[in-house]
Formats: sequence, C-alpha cells, structure tokens
Amino acid sequence: MASLLIALVFLAFVSLGLPVSLVGSVWPILHADLGVPLTWAGIVSTIISLGKIAASLSSARLAARLSAGWITGLSTLLTALSLFAFSLSRTFFAICAWSLVFGYGAGAIDAALNHYVALHYRARHLSWLHCFWGVGAAISPYIMGWALTRGSGWQGGYQAVALLQLGLGVLLIALLPVWLRDRQTAGFTRLQGRATAATMKEKKATRPPGLRELLGVRGLGSLLLGFFSYCAVETTTYMWASTWLVEQHGVDAETAATCASLFFIGLTLGRFLSGLVSDRLGDRMMIRLGGVVILAGIVLVLLPLAASGPAMLGLIGIGIGCAPIFPSIIHATPANFGTENAQAIIGVEIASANAGGILIPPFFGVVAGRFGIHLFPVFLLVFAIIMILQTERLNRILRD
Repeated sequence: MASLLIALVFLAFVSLGLPVSLVGSVWPILHADLGVPLTWAGIVSTIISLGKIAASLSSARLAARLSAGWITGLSTLLTALSLFAFSLSRTFFAICAWSLVFGYGAGAIDAALNHYVALHYRARHLSWLHCFWGVGAAISPYIMGWALTRGSGWQGGYQAVALLQLGLGVLLIALLPVWLRDRQTAGFTRLQGRATAATMKEKKATRPPGLRELLGVRGLGSLLLGFFSYCAVETTTYMWASTWLVEQHGVDAETAATCASLFFIGLTLGRFLSGLVSDRLGDRMMIRLGGVVILAGIVLVLLPLAASGPAMLGLIGIGIGCAPIFPSIIHATPANFGTENAQAIIGVEIASANAGGILIPPFFGVVAGRFGIHLFPVFLLVFAIIMILQTERLNRILRD
C-alpha cells in the first residue's frame, strides 16, 4: 500500500504540471485572438502566481482542517474547472479571473504535497515527485500543438487538458481510502528519522507560526531571495521561450509551441537523474550542481548564432539545471529549520518562489517591449547569479 500511496502522490504532481506551460506555449496566437499586446503574457502568469501565493501562505491552516489527500483531490478538480472555463473565455479579463482560481488550486496542491513528501520520504522521492510535475508540463505543449494543427484552436487544447485534470481529480478522490489506510505506515513514519506520528500529533496541537515569526528565522531571508530568483529563471524561461524563438530565430508559432516543451523535457530528465544521486550527494551539492548547469545552458542561449539548434539545446540545459533546485530546497527545510515549523516555512518558501513568477515575467515583458526580446538570455543570467549567491550565503549562515 505504501507504494500505491507514493504513486498517487506522483500522479497528483503530473496533474499539477499539465497546465503550467499552456499560456507560454500558445501566447503568440492567444494574444492576437484576444486583441491584447504581446507583452501582456506576464499579466496572466502574475495572476496565477497570486493565487498560488494565497494558497501557500494559508497552507498550514488548511492542513490543520483537511488531510493532504482531500486537499489534493479537491484542488485538482478546482483546476479542471478553471481550465475549462478558461477555454470558454472570450475576453482577457475573464482569462485573468479564471487564472486566479487555477492558481489557488495549484498552490494548494503544491504546498500540501511538498510538505508531505519532504517530511515523510527521502530526497530521491521529492526529486521524482517534481520529475512527474515536469512530465505533465512537457506533455501539455504537445497537446496544444496537436489541437492547433487539427484546427481545434487554443480552446481545444485547454479543454483536452481540463478533461485530463478532471479524470485525475476523480481518481484521486476515489482512492482517498488509500491515504487514510496508510497514515500510520507510509504517511506518518519518517523514513529519514526526522519525525514520527507522535511528532506530527504534537505539531497539530500547536498554533501555526505567523509570517512575522517565520521571517525572523535565521537564514530564511537569504533562502527566500534565492528561491525567488530561481523561480524567476524558471518561469521567465517557459513563459517567454516560445515568443523568443519566434521573434529572434524566426521559428513558426506552431513549432515554437512544441519547442517550449524543451525546457520541461530537460527539467523532467534532470529530476529523474537527480533522484538517482540526491540521497548520496545531499541537498546542498544538488543545488550547487544545478546552478552550474543553468549557467551552461544560458551560455548556449546567449551565443549569437542564426541557427536555433544551440538555443534549443540551451533551453534543455536550463531545464536540467533547474531540476534539482526546487526539490532540494524543499527537502532540506526540516533539517535546516526544524520539523516543527516545516509546513509553515515550506508554505512561505513556495510563496516566495511564486512571487518570482508574479514579478519577473511581466517585468521582462516591460524590458522586452522597451529594449527588445533579444535580452531574454541576459535577463536569465542575472537571476541565476543572484540565486547562486543567496543559496551559498545560506550555507555559510547555517555553518556558523
């Protein structure tokens, strides 16, 4: 039963990843249909991230009322509803409204499952959890490309993904007894010895710490800035890669929608490989290796070549580099800051990461509109360097 439970958790993260890359992959077409400027893609990602932040910051209170299984199943259904409504929307305002609903549902799944796996499973499980997120994110541009080539439009692509979400949500709720049956085995016996069922019971009896208390935790500020910068790299890449390929390399819109999945292919492959070595190398080393590979990928994208091949390899490289960073930061949280505040701190970490998704893609839209989209790789380089510096600063603080 324990293996069935972790399989359900992985499946839930496939559903979480499915809608992630849709807006960026189809935006060259969608913005024209809606009659809005090209640079408004960042507004949609901002609103989605606002919903995720709201869910992340309320995750500790939500977890005190509902189990991880209920949160995951109901939130998956909520994302399915919002995606279907998105496909029926005819105005930019309606898309923005449903993006907020989608963001809240996705954020609730993200916070609940990251905390659950970080506290009860090994580093490799968290890497593979995010690997399955990448599976969903890599599949959806192909679904959108298929819908576009058969004449169903972007609406058909969204409806196809919404149906997949609906099926996964129904399955997760139907299998809720698996979560309940395994609470005393797979769910509440810490494989790494950091927490037990008694620890969790004691934790549930205490009041979740407030945001002000958490921000006073030593070293957390550096981690939050590093996480913010990581998410800036990730979201700017998948939101703007298609548009950059169209504008900078002359790739047609349908091909660019599929090419947007290159980043997610690298992300998925990297997280699978990370899971094989993360227990042996440790969270800190995985974060360092990821930063080095991100820099290498950005260098490939930076090369002033007319051919798009090196740039596409660079997008895969950025994805591979991003792969271990999110799961390693989350998995290290109980060890770095204690299990008693892990749920609340993970919620704040995810909120900080999503803040990068709120602020940075639209900021790049402003930069691109004023100075040109050719600055895309330079923009990524700046935030990758900030991420590396801040995560290394956290390591020094924790050593002192």
